[in-house]
Amino acid sequence: MPNTEAARPLPQGASNAPLLEIKNLKMHFPVKGGVLMRAKKVCKAVDDVSLSIQPGETLGLVGESGCGKSTLGNCVVRLNHPTAGSVNFNGIELTRLSRKALKPYRKDIQMIFQDPAESLNARHSVREILEEPFILHHIGEADFRRKKVHELLEKVGLPSSAADRFPFEFSGGQRQRIGIARAIALNPKLIICDEPVSALDVSVQSQVLNLLLDLQKSMDLSYLFIAHDLAVVKHISDRIAIMYLGKIVESGPADSIYRHPYHAYTKALISAIPIPDPRKKSERIILKGDVPSPIDPPVGCAFARRSWMPCTEAEARQPGVFKEVRPGHWVELHPATVENYKDFL
Repeated sequence: MPNTEAARPLPQGASNAPLLEIKNLKMHFPVKGGVLMRAKKVCKAVDDVSLSIQPGETLGLVGESGCGKSTLGNCVVRLNHPTAGSVNFNGIELTRLSRKALKPYRKDIQMIFQDPAESLNARHSVREILEEPFILHHIGEADFRRKKVHELLEKVGLPSSAADRFPFEFSGGQRQRIGIARAIALNPKLIICDEPVSALDVSVQSQVLNLLLDLQKSMDLSYLFIAHDLAVVKHISDRIAIMYLGKIVESGPADSIYRHPYHAYTKALISAIPIPDPRKKSERIILKGDVPSPIDPPVGCAFARRSWMPCTEAEARQPGVFKEVRPGHWVELHPATVENYKDFL
């Protein structure tokens, strides 16, 4: 069943129309083999996902490595062309646009990548990296671009002298600030943050997160914030969506997800968050087995075989039902995922 979402409280200044609306999105990669390298199977990286983001809102997308989070972000910016479904940005269906027709909309959707050491061209100076978006979109002359580079560096907390240095001369946190400066150069409306702090030291993570929050307020940005750490996502997100094996299994307001999690997978993720008090001990939920392969996913509920909740094989082979259990809070109802799930049917 496709994942859907109900109406929710909007951030101050947001309109009723979502800035980004993803419907029934699928991204399937062929798995080739044999002498002729023909497609033998399909890897279902993203499988029937529906999400929306309002203007000025941050949606946190959380899940284990390999669950399809980054692939979903790549589909939004069209680094991958979806197999099926729609990506509607500000009233425009992006999946139907050619590369040429898509170019004007790339200014409004930017991306911050996970590893700044890999995403920044080591042969280019910071000035060349930050001028490139303006050159590609034919914006301004040399003097204008030089001025904008200094403004961007100031916005992300770096000195103007950094413009003449190269990425390898900076620390990881500083390189990520350069990546953020490049992402905001063209005043986008939406930024896909693909695990932007996971490669950074813990002491630097909070600085980068606070920078993103400050930029969101000053530039009225919307974020799709992809991460595997619920503690990080809690700090920055208005709403959270939990992804497992290419599907959304629970979504809702951030406070509701943390205080009243329903899905067994969400509870396991929350139990892994460290408590900053050595006198308190949290009961860690350990899941059985490993994440199934998206090339050969199990029949029915993908999480049932890893859940600690009692579930027969016949029940496990039945798909879950995605339903609203609290205002704006949706969850996949199944005997192996939600206690007393029949009360919500």
